[in-house]
Amino acid sequence: MDTQTKHKEQRGKLFIVATPIGNLQDMTFRAVDTLKHVDVIACEDTRTSRKLLDFYGIGTQLIPCHDHNENKASRQIMGLLLEGKDVALISDAGTPLINDPGYHVVHLLRKHAFDVVTIPGASSPIAALAASGLPTDIFTYLGFLPRKGKARSVLLERIQQAKDTQVFLESPKRILKTLQALQCLAGMDDRPCVVGRELTKMYEEFIHGTLQEVVTHFEAHDGRGEMVVMIGAGAQVEADDAMIQQALDVVLARGLSASASAKQVAKDLHISRSRVYALIHPKAEEK
Repeated sequence: MDTQTKHKEQRGKLFIVATPIGNLQDMTFRAVDTLKHVDVIACEDTRTSRKLLDFYGIGTQLIPCHDHNENKASRQIMGLLLEGKDVALISDAGTPLINDPGYHVVHLLRKHAFDVVTIPGASSPIAALAASGLPTDIFTYLGFLPRKGKARSVLLERIQQAKDTQVFLESPKRILKTLQALQCLAGMDDRPCVVGRELTKMYEEFIHGTLQEVVTHFEAHDGRGEMVVMIGAGAQVEADDAMIQQALDVVLARGLSASASAKQVAKDLHISRSRVYALIHPKAEEK
């Protein structure tokens, strides 16, 4: 065995371990076994994680790894692995790295060819989506929306234009404001909307209906607990010739060329440019 191979075998491994999002019994056997047998557990908040570990009788050493010390923790974890120790990474709830610390750790370790093993389990966006009744074959996960500014406006418009299910997280303090902001966008009132809250806990609840109906609910009821918001795609309307010509009238009135008009209308109506060209020539000649 050459020295390089021997050195690699002596390295420890990092285990990415999912933990419950509410109900402490939602731990896999493999997750419990892993946390019992690694040398160190890196966690967001040692106080929060200790409650879970005490529930399962796990006494493994804890070290902090959170948003404010992740770069330092990454180097510390790499040092432990170089000593041949195995380390588990957990977050306060759910799957690490999914809106939780851990990216810098994993990125650094992958860059230096360390073994990273995933121990899958609970994840609030996936748990909520599975029970939502909305299409799950294609969806987009947006994390937490920006609180203000252009970045927030861009994401709200992205949700408005989406052709697949949109999933994001929101706090109880901002849920109504966010839903009302979406409602202000054209065509959003009747979009299917589901909000999951207190997932896996005693008071788990799903509020579903049109966006307008869900807004009405939160205008009358205070939100509690972190929420997963899911917005379904709007109804797919097939553009007919009359709709295309109406759109052409608008863009041609701006003084756009025939080519630019065709490109814009095709983009706006999600149709091929050739369909627009079939109608655009008479319009262009009239100008």
